[in-house]
Amino acid sequence: MNKIMKLSSVSIVFVFLMVAVLSSVPAGAADATRVAVINIQKVLVGSEVGKKSKTKMEKKMKELKAGLKKDEDALLALQKEIEKKSSAWSDEKKQEKAMQFQKMRRNLGVKQDDANLEMKNLQEKYLTPIMKKLESIVTEVAKAKGFTIVLPRNGVLYFDKAVDITADATKALNAKMK
Repeated sequence: MNKIMKLSSVSIVFVFLMVAVLSSVPAGAADATRVAVINIQKVLVGSEVGKKSKTKMEKKMKELKAGLKKDEDALLALQKEIEKKSSAWSDEKKQEKAMQFQKMRRNLGVKQDDANLEMKNLQEKYLTPIMKKLESIVTEVAKAKGFTIVLPRNGVLYFDKAVDITADATKALNAKMK
């Protein structure tokens, strides 16, 4: 019962807000509002500059993974050695191997964090300029097509394909970032 009361009070507040917003919009302004949608991810993946950036980032990711793989393999080999031979080792040898294992695991964690940071920086290096350019391109395309609002596709439940400017934005991004 309490949830129903909260839900109905939220609904009432929403209705009052909508009435207030709509009553403050000048007559005829709502008729002039045209909304478009864009799939930003599709533009990034489909554009030439996006494809080049993705290729560079994937190459770097493979390099980083290869470096980490060696360390992971060495850590697993040490773990297996400890499991197999620990019963025959002295307490001092067990402690030495356990410390070696902990040190290797800690170093691997640091390397993984460094690799993640490097990938994040690389992503920013490549995607930030593309996103800045895309913002201006979306503005140009929207103005040229008479749209007053452009929303991301993932935030819209339904739209007519005629208001999707993804292809136009991809084409314009390709032309401007050659």
